[in-house]
Amino acid sequence: MDIDMGERQGLAAATRRRGVIGMLAAAVLAAGTVWSGVASAKGPESLADLAASVTPAVVNISASTRSDEAARPRTGPQPGTPFEDLFEEFFRRRGQAPGRGEAPRPRRSNSLGSGFVIDASGIVVTNNHVIGEANDIQVIFSDGTKLKAEIVGRDAKTDIAVLRVKPEKPLKAVPFGDSETMRPGDWVMAIGNPFGLGGSVSAGIVSARGRNIESGPYDNYIQTDAAINKGNSGGPLFNMNGEVIGINTAILSPTGGSVGIGFAVPSANAKPVIEQLREFGETRRGWLGVRIQNVDDATAEALGLGTARGALIAGIDEKGPAKPAGLELGDVIVKFDGQEVKQSRDLPRIVATTPVGKTVDVVIVRKKEELTKSVTLGRLEDGEKAAAASPSGPRTGDAPAASQRALGLELSAVSEDLRRRYGIKDGQKGVVITRVDPNSSAADKRIQPGELIVEVGQEAVSSPADVAKRVETLKKEGRKSALLLVANAQGEVRFVAVTIE
Repeated sequence: MDIDMGERQGLAAATRRRGVIGMLAAAVLAAGTVWSGVASAKGPESLADLAASVTPAVVNISASTRSDEAARPRTGPQPGTPFEDLFEEFFRRRGQAPGRGEAPRPRRSNSLGSGFVIDASGIVVTNNHVIGEANDIQVIFSDGTKLKAEIVGRDAKTDIAVLRVKPEKPLKAVPFGDSETMRPGDWVMAIGNPFGLGGSVSAGIVSARGRNIESGPYDNYIQTDAAINKGNSGGPLFNMNGEVIGINTAILSPTGGSVGIGFAVPSANAKPVIEQLREFGETRRGWLGVRIQNVDDATAEALGLGTARGALIAGIDEKGPAKPAGLELGDVIVKFDGQEVKQSRDLPRIVATTPVGKTVDVVIVRKKEELTKSVTLGRLEDGEKAAAASPSGPRTGDAPAASQRALGLELSAVSEDLRRRYGIKDGQKGVVITRVDPNSSAADKRIQPGELIVEVGQEAVSSPADVAKRVETLKKEGRKSALLLVANAQGEVRFVAVTIE
């Protein structure tokens, strides 16, 4: 079929129009897809239904403390002076007897916080610091009802307290969720009593997990940017299913108000503590009976671990569970009861949440070899003050050896003169450090004169020559660092990795 020039031009124009329309349609479709993604990224359209469903279970906590103010001395004019009559008249008008002291007056201090109901019968959870040493605790519900509360149990280490009220009818309670499933970026909602403004709702996301703010031995906080202010403490942090995945506890702020960095105790940490407080009125934590320190890169290299991991045993309680189980000074715990120990601060939390009396497998690295030991846990509260193990090693001879240098340290054998000079306790073994080169790696690690080297590379030393020989051996093995077991004058020990130069 023949097509003349005019028809050809019209067909081309129509084709171009269809192409433009197709491109516009594709662009609109793409823009709609992008807009849909942006809209979904903004989170739920409203949290009103969720807030309405859980708010009745969120309470305000009013804690009051009455105390007697100590008598304060009151000075006045000397008897017989012209001002004595005026002084007495002044106090008579105030209804007080003049004199040099006044009777104690009762003082009352109040604190406000938040909490939430976990059992319809009247069990309420809050922060321990909210109730403090209060002798009058009131729980205030969203409908204005006030009930007097009694303390079921409290734990300062996790900052958790459990209260009980006696309601006339069952209360609205909220369940715990699984904090371990929460990821940075997940939406959360906080409800509490900031600055006394009860029933305040704020929303945000999980900013991070596993935060250590050095507030206690079991720090493992959820960080959130949901607004948390003074008075939010003890309140719940909800997921989008209305489950409590955290207890709002602390904020990081230079002003005292929310700057978008708040911290909540994860439900995974809080639940075992709450259960123990409800059952026993106190905590019953597992106890291993070791003193530990972190493994840095230099220590990992000195121990042949490959990467920095685990918890290095720097002391063993003579009466603790670890000793009869065969754990030793210098062992690195890399796994406990099936849970990996990535860094030293993981171990106390894992051990504490393990039931007392349970027998667990502990995986250690000892001189580059991985071993498994079976340990039956004791109770932390029965032996919380773990004593450092007394390092064992060859006896130090009576005749002092000559001074020698190694690793930037001046070293001498233990002598009576050095014991007196540095206050070294009787029976303490090792090699005395008499001087530290200020430009050495040892100085950087804060090794001090008067301390003793007990081991080098996990082998006991008793003379300066032993130290030098052991360092030379490690150097020939290609080691970049020497792991020293250092004891202070009182016998407390720690491991220090010093660079071999």
